[in-house]
Amino acid sequence: MEPILYIVEKIDGDYAHLRQIESPDEDAKLVARALLPDGIAEGSRLIYEWLEYKTI
Repeated sequence: MEPILYIVEKIDGDYAHLRQIESPDEDAKLVARALLPDGIAEGSRLIYEWLEYKTI
């Protein structure tokens, strides 16, 4: 599985809108904040690899 880079575009309550850095024209992905690392904020960069999100 290849890693995917995301940027946190918006935080909306218990969910975050993630946009792929390499494909900014695609729709944002809605992800439950419980699945994301603690301390994320709008503008944070994440990597999704091996079914896990990590801050970069």
